Amino acid sequence: MKILVIGSGGREHAILWKLAQSPRVKQLLCAPGNAGTQQIATNYPVAASDLPALLALAKSEAVDLTIVGPDDPLAEGIVDLFQGEGLRVFGPRAAAARLESSKSFAKGFMDRHGIPTAESSTFSELEDALVHCRTASYPLVVKADGLALGKGVVIAQDQTEAERVIQQMMVDKIFGDAGATVVIEEFLTGPECSLHALVDGAKYLLFPDARDHKRALDGDLGPNTGGMGTISPSRVLDAAMQERVRNEILEPFVAGLKVDGLHFQGMLFPGLMITPQGPKVLEFNCRFGDPETQVLMRRLKSDLLDLIEDTIDGKLSEVHPIWEDRTAVCVVLASGGYPGPIEKGKVISGLESVGTDPDVVVFHAGTALKEGKFVTNGGRVLGITALGSTLEEARVKAYAVADQLSFDGKQLRRDIGA
Repeated sequence: MKILVIGSGGREHAILWKLAQSPRVKQLLCAPGNAGTQQIATNYPVAASDLPALLALAKSEAVDLTIVGPDDPLAEGIVDLFQGEGLRVFGPRAAAARLESSKSFAKGFMDRHGIPTAESSTFSELEDALVHCRTASYPLVVKADGLALGKGVVIAQDQTEAERVIQQMMVDKIFGDAGATVVIEEFLTGPECSLHALVDGAKYLLFPDARDHKRALDGDLGPNTGGMGTISPSRVLDAAMQERVRNEILEPFVAGLKVDGLHFQGMLFPGLMITPQGPKVLEFNCRFGDPETQVLMRRLKSDLLDLIEDTIDGKLSEVHPIWEDRTAVCVVLASGGYPGPIEKGKVISGLESVGTDPDVVVFHAGTALKEGKFVTNGGRVLGITALGSTLEEARVKAYAVADQLSFDGKQLRRDIGA
């Protein structure tokens, strides 16, 4: 098969890396890709946001299957567009992708179908939001309603901070139109956990759990990022809690799709908080997570292509994938200043010397090739992903390789999985 993967991050590199192991894959394409995807696929300089050009590419190259990585094209209706042209594509249609692209829509879905989540209020008028803050309990959470690259969530410790953040989102437009509406919700406590489940419209297939590290600095300090590293398993979801997740979140989710007439075929990626009262949904995502995908692809032994096609064809009830028992750890190397403004084009040293340990794979995210050299080309640059018999063994392997790599301004967290 000829497969097109849309996106340019570590998630897309990991997906392509796994697809390349399938005996049924004959050719891999990526748009726009990065310097890592270029090693295993043919990159095309088409932006993930340019839906007409992506459609033209899929048609001209006679692609058999398209896999959509990022959230933006899903929200813009790329699946609707491709399916309307008779093309095979993996991901939910735009109406269902609103579960990620609008936090207020997702909150309404959860409330209707009894899915546990934080108490919240939604505001489209600045003054209404500010009035709410005057009588709220702190800390509280302020979220941009729309897509903000994983950065549109702020924990406000007091009224002053809450009002400042709301002003930045709604008036200063630091997240563009995504912050025109804000969701203000109660602050939940407990360890976080990332779930992934393929959904074929009627059934779901739960993947192993993972845990992301969202804050920029050690000790979960600093601003939220797209993710500075992950581990799998999460070490916070035991068998009893997993059963509660199935009964209280996943089963009501699939039932709710049917009631609301939403066609969801793709990857559901809910972020959870394991509170003293049980699991609660922080947010729904409608695609593979990043950097969660890196650890999940390292643990998946079965053919990813089979799983994706079974999802499209509504055959998940027949699927029983095999997973690596060992622990996976991904350590992200980011550009200086991330998640704020960054400088691109910094030469990356050391990549030519890694690769001797089969348990460690370096997934590229914000990278490019310039005059034969690997250079930085984004906020998150590389994801060092290792397997180990124990969590500590995987951590040691990942950090050993992370320390072999260098570029001007390199930043990383030292406590991933600690």
